[in-house]
Amino acid sequence: MRYLSTLLTTTLCATASFSLSSCAQAQGSTNAVPPSEVLDLYDIATAPSATRIVDDIQTLVNFGTRHTLSETESDTQGIGAARRWIFEEFERISADCGGCLEVIYVSDTISGERRIPEPTEVVSVLAIQRGTLDPNRFVMMSGDIDSRVTDPLNGTDDSPGANDNASGMAGTIEAARILSKRKYAGSIIYAGLSGEEQGLFGGKIVADHALKEGWEIKGVLNNDMISNIAGIDGVVNNSVVRVFSEGTRANETPEEARIRRFTGGEVDSPSRNLARYIKTQGDQYMVNLDINMVYRLDRYRRGGHHRPFNDVGIPGIRIMESHEHYDRQHQDLRSKDGRPYGDTMDGVDGPYAAKLTALNALTLAGMAGAPPFPSNVEASGAVEASAKLTWERPTGKPAENLAGYRVHWRETTAPEWTHSRYVGNVSEWTFENLVIDNYFFGVSAVSKDGHATPVVFPGPAGRF
Repeated sequence: MRYLSTLLTTTLCATASFSLSSCAQAQGSTNAVPPSEVLDLYDIATAPSATRIVDDIQTLVNFGTRHTLSETESDTQGIGAARRWIFEEFERISADCGGCLEVIYVSDTISGERRIPEPTEVVSVLAIQRGTLDPNRFVMMSGDIDSRVTDPLNGTDDSPGANDNASGMAGTIEAARILSKRKYAGSIIYAGLSGEEQGLFGGKIVADHALKEGWEIKGVLNNDMISNIAGIDGVVNNSVVRVFSEGTRANETPEEARIRRFTGGEVDSPSRNLARYIKTQGDQYMVNLDINMVYRLDRYRRGGHHRPFNDVGIPGIRIMESHEHYDRQHQDLRSKDGRPYGDTMDGVDGPYAAKLTALNALTLAGMAGAPPFPSNVEASGAVEASAKLTWERPTGKPAENLAGYRVHWRETTAPEWTHSRYVGNVSEWTFENLVIDNYFFGVSAVSKDGHATPVVFPGPAGRF
């Protein structure tokens, strides 16, 4: 294996016309080349239990309604009972892993809003699994606690919210059960967010809390409707998932927008490269699941709980079913002309929810297991024959699992990264005779055991 690895590096340097100095550095560190796959991720890909997820969805449905304006004192009905059950479930998971989760409420009072006219405490539940090397670097998986019927102010009628969004919440709890048995360099947040149907207020409150605490959240995986396989379009499909992501950062400054106009990056925000990372993880470690990246913040003129994080510069995407059934979303429970309406358990497919939960868990484990992200990535090479990438390497304890870096490139019209190579523990790389005008470039950090970060696009447009 050592001979083959040396031969491969030598061949690549001889045929790809990369800089001699960079090749010498890579060849000098051949023995330290990390593995190309992480075997434990194959186990994670099959670990989620459809039975447990369906049971948790049923438990949440049994609270009658989880509307943000619903009952909070009852132990059996309303959003108060639901969020306390979620809190207690996270604490049970924590007890099983020796107290590895810090379970907290994050809340604020909202009033005077169109869908929250009277003062209402919007309470989210977070379970935090701290990393061993880089505890202030986070990746988050979230589901929504709340549900609604046709009238967005109706907090009393039954609103099962089985698929929307007990499924996302149940998937988040299941991911916590699986990953809490393991340890990672970075931290993971498992979040139940409230107030989504009333204006995304839970996400806004948690995003503000994260900024106040100085948390470095590198990605938010918003799971909203992950258990329905039968669409209103008549298509039944249990093997395709959509990942929505914004193309440019929502909070870029006018100066950053000017730089992007002349250097590129319209489709390379950190959220978009997070989506590409999710697809890469799924394609590598899962079978019978096609990841369909949708180059849009969310569905057409609709929103989700990743948006408040995007608004303040935190990368975030939405993971959801491929074919929606609108008769099962935001509907009073009823039947009209023999056609049933309402978000009930008969619209839940457990194995599909388990697949999408696995996709999340792979992403969480991959990002939490990775070393610190490359920082201050820059590209240069205008009116030159060769493009060059530079970045800064971390120091101290967070960098203890860093093996080195992988550079990536693709044609400007390619939707995904098409070429890459491991270049060692260096802070720059020259692509000799690859003209910067014709390609996009990026860099990812790789851990000693093979975990990698998403690709970081150079300049302010791509910074995580």
